[in-house]
Amino acid sequence: TALLSPSRQIPQEGAESSQRQLLIEAFVSAGRVDNITMVMGLHPQYLSSFWKTQYLLLRMDGPLPYHKRHYIAIMAAARHQCSYLVGLHMGEFLQVGGNPAWLQGLHCAPQKLRNLNEINKLLAHRPWLITKEHIEALLKTGENSWSLAELVQALVLLTHYHSLASFVFGCGINPEEDQDGGHGCQPPSPHSDSSPASDDSMGGSG
Repeated sequence: TALLSPSRQIPQEGAESSQRQLLIEAFVSAGRVDNITMVMGLHPQYLSSFWKTQYLLLRMDGPLPYHKRHYIAIMAAARHQCSYLVGLHMGEFLQVGGNPAWLQGLHCAPQKLRNLNEINKLLAHRPWLITKEHIEALLKTGENSWSLAELVQALVLLTHYHSLASFVFGCGINPEEDQDGGHGCQPPSPHSDSSPASDDSMGGSG
């Protein structure tokens, strides 16, 4: 076994080095290492893939402006009352020039974004109920209609952040101390009188 131990340590040391390098990159690029990165950093290859996905969704060219991408992320996270992600993307939304008034609630956002509310609820809680009519209603011609490219990007963002909210809750990730709501994420109460899919508010701190 003594002969085997050095070879067994090599992958572990390589993984630790890779993890350390990723965390350094996170700090250099953002000036901080958020708690999602700390948790995912335990699995460097997964973190690397996650970062690439996040970068493509939020920073690369696409039909949706950056502030709307972050607002859609807020809408998705708020459906699950994930205060960690809501707070994270509220900060990002404001940094890229988003209108602070929109953060007062979905009713303060433009109608075009409000029109995503129904499909956001269904994707979050009952995705099997979505029909082609839901898509057609969003694509119909009019002042607040979505182009197909815009809608595809919006739906990918919604589903990505529904999944990420589950990851945050599943790993028990808490907001950083400098983030609003640093007390932690609270899942929806199981004793609520109304079903989540019937609630029209953005939920939680949204």
